[in-house]
Amino acid sequence: MKTRNKLLTILTLASGAAASVSIINKTLSIFAVSKHLLEDDDSLCFKWRLGNIHYTKQGKGKPLLLIHDLNPSFCGFEWRALNSYLSESYTVYTIDLLGCGRSEKPNLTYTNYLYVQLIADFIKSEIGHRTNVIASGTSSSIAIMACSNSPELFDQMLFINPESVHSSGLYPGKNAKLYKLILDMPVIGTLIYNISCSRNTIKKDFLSKYFYNPFTVRSKYVDSFYEAAHLGKSPKSVYASVKCSYTRCNISTALKKIDNSIYLICGDSFPFSQELIEEYEECNPAIEAYTIHNSRALPHMENPIEVYKLIQTVFS
Repeated sequence: MKTRNKLLTILTLASGAAASVSIINKTLSIFAVSKHLLEDDDSLCFKWRLGNIHYTKQGKGKPLLLIHDLNPSFCGFEWRALNSYLSESYTVYTIDLLGCGRSEKPNLTYTNYLYVQLIADFIKSEIGHRTNVIASGTSSSIAIMACSNSPELFDQMLFINPESVHSSGLYPGKNAKLYKLILDMPVIGTLIYNISCSRNTIKKDFLSKYFYNPFTVRSKYVDSFYEAAHLGKSPKSVYASVKCSYTRCNISTALKKIDNSIYLICGDSFPFSQELIEEYEECNPAIEAYTIHNSRALPHMENPIEVYKLIQTVFS
């Protein structure tokens, strides 16, 4: 009888704790999106087979596709400062990848090949011409693989602080499936995600990883990234896939075979930027690399004019 009472007490406490955490998770999600910073009257929708894709189209000229870093808190907002300059010379398409920002966020395992298909289908359906592409961070591997599979869709390509060739080839380890299983849990997984993508965490990333000068970090940047991380049905799904390396793909062979013009831009304070440039040039000696001074991971947000001038030079 005593054992039964203890079990009932434990179950009652566990149920109460789970309910409390669930309420906290829901409250955090509602608060994160309450400012509606990412609402856009010019928003367009590409109805893809796995979910609706949010994108914008601005300017006139040769098509240019901007692909944000593959990170749950990133979206097309990453390009807003640069877009105002680029739209003077190009028809600029800014996409929110599936599982990110304002696009749908289905509960599934996201892979590099899924995004390769998305980019190819988007260019065929919404752009309809060979296009220049600018990709940021880990999304550079998506653009590389998409170009390798469908070179007829791509013209010139520019990557901003891309993931290293070595890192892109790292596959899920022994514990990846277990960790992803935990992250996929409705209560505990969501709590882990909310901690990892809290406003405070995102602010720290801006101050220590994204920007060279912490005094230029605006509250709107942090709040917009925070909102992007908590919009949609299952925002933690892309986080789980990225964290457990399901979105990685070995790009070495593809990089060697691509015949398109490829350019790299690195922030001069981005970690191991020189080694990264050398690694890419070793795979493809035709790659041209440039450095933006007083910048870190997001030079196109921190120094958009300098990045724009460089883009105009290499894409001319």
